[in-house]
Amino acid sequence: MTITNQGELDGMKAIGRIVANTLRDMAAAMEPGMTTRELDEIGRDLLAQEGAVSAPKATYGFPGTTCISVNEEIAHGIPGERVIARGDLVNIDVSASKNGYFADTGATCIVPPPDPAKERLCRDGRRAMEIGIAKVGAGKPLAGIGQAIGRFASARGYTLIRNLASHGVGRSLHEYPGEIATWPDRRERRRMTAGLVFTIEPFLSTGGVMATDGKDGWTLYCEPRAPVVQYEHTVIATKRGAMVVTVPS
Repeated sequence: MTITNQGELDGMKAIGRIVANTLRDMAAAMEPGMTTRELDEIGRDLLAQEGAVSAPKATYGFPGTTCISVNEEIAHGIPGERVIARGDLVNIDVSASKNGYFADTGATCIVPPPDPAKERLCRDGRRAMEIGIAKVGAGKPLAGIGQAIGRFASARGYTLIRNLASHGVGRSLHEYPGEIATWPDRRERRRMTAGLVFTIEPFLSTGGVMATDGKDGWTLYCEPRAPVVQYEHTVIATKRGAMVVTVPS
């Protein structure tokens, strides 16, 4: 989607706030002993209260409202009977629509008590996203996002999952400009136009390089197996840089 007027901007800001608030409140409610289904039900109720619709469920028939991935699950985890335990890495991915506008956000959380290695990975995962966001702006090359994230990851001894990319969003969950690499990609020649809406969502790992399919047809795992974190915002490219719309109120 490309923003062309104030009404479209307002629509994106509204759904961005809703998914951001949902993610924040789900993370705050998460505690050891609850199941991922119970956590997802919290997200379901929060979205319903705002009149928003789960994007993965409506678009792809995903068997849950939000994607909740624990430890070895790195994306698209199906909410179910898995019990969240102390020290788990839990990724919550919330995408939804309202009034024809879609936004997408996500974050990896540590269930207390955290350990220093996981804290460092989460801190650097968020920083990788922020570095990518800093490269957003009208007229700038899309490749600059992955180049900057790649330099950061390499300098700190991390790897990036190279088949889970950022993507266009706005009028649907996945749209133009399609996939946007969050790793160095010499083939990328496109530039961001003013008003372009897309996500920034690097998957930072301590050794993984690819996401592989699980038996349930949805859940993705890391290959080779290693811890992975993901942080995601929906942004709009402007002449002044990135406008982040997935900000909680």
